[in-house]
Amino acid sequence: MKNLVSVIEEMRTKREKYRKEELKEYPTRTIFIDPLLLALGWDVRDHDEVQLEYPTIDGKSVDYAPKINRKPVLFIEAKPLNDPLTDVKAITQVVGYAANEGVVGCILTNGATYKVYRSTEKAEAPDQLLFEVSIDPKRSEGQSLGQVAEPLHRFSREAMARGVLDEIGEQVFTTGKVRKALERLFLDPQPWLIRKIRSAMGDQSVQPIQVKAALRRIWGLPAEADSSMGKGAHPLRAEKPVPSRRRERPKQDYGEEHHTKEIPQEVLELYRAFDRFCRELDPSLQKRYLATYIGYARGKRLFCCVHLQKHGLKVGLNLDYSELASPPENITLRDVSQLGHWGVGNVEVRIDSQQALQAAKPYIQQSFEKNK
Repeated sequence: MKNLVSVIEEMRTKREKYRKEELKEYPTRTIFIDPLLLALGWDVRDHDEVQLEYPTIDGKSVDYAPKINRKPVLFIEAKPLNDPLTDVKAITQVVGYAANEGVVGCILTNGATYKVYRSTEKAEAPDQLLFEVSIDPKRSEGQSLGQVAEPLHRFSREAMARGVLDEIGEQVFTTGKVRKALERLFLDPQPWLIRKIRSAMGDQSVQPIQVKAALRRIWGLPAEADSSMGKGAHPLRAEKPVPSRRRERPKQDYGEEHHTKEIPQEVLELYRAFDRFCRELDPSLQKRYLATYIGYARGKRLFCCVHLQKHGLKVGLNLDYSELASPPENITLRDVSQLGHWGVGNVEVRIDSQQALQAAKPYIQQSFEKNK
């Protein structure tokens, strides 16, 4: 890992050097991708370990096919350094190549950003994005070199041999599927489910309509929202906006889709867990969807906000930094009182894992309790 961190630091310097140059694909590969793969334990000079220009069924090729026991375990498609990696055709192509060959993991990269997909998911190619990591200082602001190295190490030769990437992908996407299934069950509970719950409760005095309302509250939707939601409305966007003292002005209607679009599945599940924790603090709290963040309000006062990024969550807390105890090592709390920043409060916390979320919960709750 130390060697990987050292290479990332070197690559960051080179990224700044070549930022304004239109570096084409081949030099991007030799300057950025090849050294990083070597640091991850993949010998790009050994054809039996990394096959370059791996042939596909349509007569084209994939730039890199890392192998274990001479069998491809990953496909990597390279693009020029400044390519935004947003072309749906390119994403669909590399995901399709991997699916056809029975290769689960595939990567689209411009040498600075690595977008990792899971080809076996039954979804449109862009929605198979598992996670995204960047060595670009501008895209990984606030992350230490170690925090950048950790997700990159998931597709190292050592990790791939242990099935780490496949295990993470299975867990993240399965969690998403289960959550969506529960959402459907909770928001429109069938009679059999209500009967099961009443039986498990052992209290037949609780009526079915009360069970249904409780399920909605557990999932974060007030029971009375049924009649106010229009056709096609999203259940998690049913909250009324927080009243503002400012003069009303026309503004764009932002919703949850605005904030979750093109966000990797791993970060989405992290956001869902964060959102669920906030709503458990007070089922009646309100969510406010603005251009750059989602605010959480207790009455009229925001106690925290969240900005979804490609590599994690940036959370603002309505606290003063001086009020905090020393934070644990696995999260970063920052005093932003003297800095220009979006959102609410003077404390910013970066959350890039479930462990970091657990460590951040006491501070989120502290902000909640302070801002009544």
